[in-house]
Amino acid sequence: MSLATGPRYAVAACQVDLPNPLERNQIAHNVGRMLELVDMAVVGYRPFMDVRLLVFPEFGHAAPVYTTAAEILRHLAVPIPNEHTEKYVAKARELDVYIQTATFLEEDPQWPGKVFNTTCLIGPDGILLRYRKVNPWIPWEVHASPHDLDGYAADLFPVAATPLGCIGVAICYDWFFPEALRQLAANGAEVMLRVSAYMDPWGATPPMDWWTVINRCRALENTAYVVAANQGASLAHYAPFSWPGGSMVVDFEGRIMAQADPGPGEKIVVATIDLGALRHERQRRQGHLGLRHLRTEAYPVYRSTAFPPGRLTQATDLDPATNQRHIAAVRGAEPPVHPAARDRDR
Repeated sequence: MSLATGPRYAVAACQVDLPNPLERNQIAHNVGRMLELVDMAVVGYRPFMDVRLLVFPEFGHAAPVYTTAAEILRHLAVPIPNEHTEKYVAKARELDVYIQTATFLEEDPQWPGKVFNTTCLIGPDGILLRYRKVNPWIPWEVHASPHDLDGYAADLFPVAATPLGCIGVAICYDWFFPEALRQLAANGAEVMLRVSAYMDPWGATPPMDWWTVINRCRALENTAYVVAANQGASLAHYAPFSWPGGSMVVDFEGRIMAQADPGPGEKIVVATIDLGALRHERQRRQGHLGLRHLRTEAYPVYRSTAFPPGRLTQATDLDPATNQRHIAAVRGAEPPVHPAARDRDR
């Protein structure tokens, strides 16, 4: 008989529809609105559940509306910590909650000329982890991936041990890669947070409901809860794309526990996380444990490099054209050849 125990609490996936700042002094407006949403979720649902964890979308503070990293650094990038993270810490302490922030366009003096797409997990005691997007949405996103910087020593996929369980996060396009979430699970994540800006048509409605499919797959693949907050901005606010929302909570069986109606606009969706149930299943199961049943040596594809690390260490500025050159170089590499075809052509 399993003796697994764990907390039971509610989470809120909060999607936003805010004007996109063009200058960093406009970010405070968006921060203020997201702090209001924290109050709404925690206080409004209090008669029904204790909301302890709140998740916000990618680009809630600012989207990379400028073409080059240099322009983003000039107009929108901020260091971390900053005046905004201080406000989140104060709110987390006031309400005894944990907040996975919308992403910041981050500058770091250790990496001059680089912009990171970064989200912070914040609790009553401060910033618990800082995650920098490992898989930017190339070619359009001109953020630096930590993977692409020689000498980058921090953990690429950090997990925070909290009173709410072990929490990890990845951003938007990261979730297209099963390996990223598998590594979060390997690092101990029980609750995996998706901070995302998924645009139409790859949203929450058929026939291209990638958003829903991917969230459910990553949950069941890793026997983990998924809390996914998607951008809900209208085309007018975040051109040239429209953003379908559909924020959701998925349990460790891949079941959708709650989901906002697809479509733009501010929305809050809540559901209950039962860590005791998750831990029981991880202890009890013999089947459907992808991480434990992984035959690592069976996949030689992971012993070769596809998108090589260290490419951006010396780059002075990143723009879509540079990204396209890197993509072309990878596409131009010799494709794999089946042994039968090789023998046939001799």
